[in-house]
Amino acid sequence: MKKIPLAEGVKLKSILTKKIHELISEIHIVSHAVVEKGEKPNPSGRPLVEVETELAQVRKDSRTLDKLIYRANIDNTISFKGEELPIVEAIELASQLRAEASLYKELGKEEKERLYSTSDNIIFYHVAMYDPAEYRNRANELEKEAHRLSNLINAKNYQVEIEFDDSNYI
Repeated sequence: MKKIPLAEGVKLKSILTKKIHELISEIHIVSHAVVEKGEKPNPSGRPLVEVETELAQVRKDSRTLDKLIYRANIDNTISFKGEELPIVEAIELASQLRAEASLYKELGKEEKERLYSTSDNIIFYHVAMYDPAEYRNRANELEKEAHRLSNLINAKNYQVEIEFDDSNYI
């Protein structure tokens, strides 16, 4: 069987998902015809059974590809910060690092102290219980870590191969 890089498999999954949507749309088109009473409908496109058969095959290929991608993402690891992580865990960690960086960026945008409101001659201040500059720096470092990890994931996705014949789609 033909082997393709895991990265190509991930892209192919997107292609198959799009193809499934296109075939479903085609089924809606070829499954009905508008005719005048007493007239025989003319087929518009391929026979319905042909489209259904193709859809079943693309769906099967999509499931197979999913299984191969999931297995590769579990069986293959990435070294990051002295730790071996399965690709799937590394992907999740990269997402978490980006989310944490986003939170810290928001905290870093705040002022240490700002006027909140005045009422009955009393002035209230909104005071940060942390150092915003420190959180800006932490956000930058977390973003860098996420980028480094993503680069490692991408590189690994081109090293790992899965057995899948993509010739029907690419």
